[in-house]
Amino acid sequence: MRRTVLVLTTAITALLVVLGGAPALADSRVDVTNDRGGDQADLTYQTKLTIEGDGFQVVRGGFGGVYVLFGWVKDPGGGAWRPSRGGLTGRDYQYIPDAESTEDSKGYLRFVAFPGGSTAGEAAAVLSPSGGFTVDMTVPGPVFQSVDRDGEVAEVDCRTVTCGVITIGAHGVKNARNETFTPVRFASVYDAAPATAPTTTPTTAAPTATASETPGSTASTAPAAGSPTTGAPQVAVGTPAVTVDRPTAVSGRAMSFSAQGFTPGEQVVATLDDGVAALGPMLAGTSGEVAGVLQLPADLGVGTHELRVTGAASGTEASELFPVAAGDAPAQASTSTPGDGDGDGNGDDQGGLVFLGVAALAFLLALVAFAVVRLRGRRTVGQSGPAGPTGQTSPA
Repeated sequence: MRRTVLVLTTAITALLVVLGGAPALADSRVDVTNDRGGDQADLTYQTKLTIEGDGFQVVRGGFGGVYVLFGWVKDPGGGAWRPSRGGLTGRDYQYIPDAESTEDSKGYLRFVAFPGGSTAGEAAAVLSPSGGFTVDMTVPGPVFQSVDRDGEVAEVDCRTVTCGVITIGAHGVKNARNETFTPVRFASVYDAAPATAPTTTPTTAAPTATASETPGSTASTAPAAGSPTTGAPQVAVGTPAVTVDRPTAVSGRAMSFSAQGFTPGEQVVATLDDGVAALGPMLAGTSGEVAGVLQLPADLGVGTHELRVTGAASGTEASELFPVAAGDAPAQASTSTPGDGDGDGNGDDQGGLVFLGVAALAFLLALVAFAVVRLRGRRTVGQSGPAGPTGQTSPA
C-alpha cells in the first residue's frame, strides 16, 4: 500500500511541475526612439520616431496584421479603449489619419503585415516569426485633427491629453494580443527645425490624403459652372479624394470616412458598391470637406469594396477601394492561435491544459482516498474475523 501511495504522490508532483512550468504567452510591447536617441516628440517641429515592436502575435498567411498609429486613447491605464473590449475609433481613441500604403503614406500611420498575408505588398514591414518589427513614424506636432464618432472633425491637443503610439489589429480584425498604447511625451527636442521638417507645426489643418495618397482611390472633377453662386463663384477646394477609416470597415458595423475636394455648401452623397448602402445628402464644409459614418450591411462579403462620394451640384466624384473584414465571429477566428477558440489571443490551449491537469489531479487524489479506505477495511476484517480466546467467532 505504501508503494501505491508513493507512486501516486510522485505522479501528482510531476503533474504539478508540468502545469507550473507551462510557458506563458509573451506580451507585446513597443519601444519609441527619436533621431536624437530620446523617447520624446518635439513641441514645435516635426519629429521622426523609430518604432520597435516585440512579442506580437503572428498569424502566418493571415488577413491583415498590425496598424501602428500616433494618437490619443481615452483610458490609457485601464485599456477600455481597446477594440477587443468594445473601444471605438473616434470615441475611445483617435489618431492622425493617413494612407496605409507605404508608397503613399506620409508616415503618420504604418501598416505591418502578417508574413505571407495577401496585403503584405502594401506594408511598411512584415512581422518576424517572433512577432517583432521596426518602422519609422512621423509625428507632425502636438496638435492634430481627426474624425469623431459623429463624423465631425475633432482637434486633439497632446499638450493637454496623453498621446502616444497605438497598435491595433489591421483591416478591422480585432486582436487583443496586438493592442498596445505607449505614451510619448512632448518636449523641446530640437533647437531649430530639422532639415526635412517644416518650420512650423501643422496645428490648424488635419493631415489629409489626396487622391494619389489613398490606395485604390480615383477622382474626377467636372466643371463647377453649374454650382450655386452667392457673390463670387464657388469652386471645388483641393483634389477630390476619399479616406476610409479602415479599422472600422467591418461587416455589420458603422464605417467612418471623410472626403475632400467638393464645392463648399453643395450636397454630397456616398454610395457603397452598386448601392448596397448609401448615406446623404451631406453638406460640404467651407473647405469642401465632408465626413460621415456609413452602416455596413451585416451580410456584406469579405474582400475589396468601393466607396464613391459624389457632389450633386459640381458633379465632382471621388472613390476608394478598401478591404472589408468579417463581423465578430469570423474576425475572431482569423486572429486565433491554434486551439484559441474565442479569438481573443489569450491561448485557450493553455486554459484547457490547466483544466485537464486539475481534473487528473482530482482523479489521482480520489484513487489515493479509495486505496486508504480499502486498506483500513482489510485491517478491520483481519482483526475481527479470527476466533477469540473463548473459541467464539465474530459475527459475519
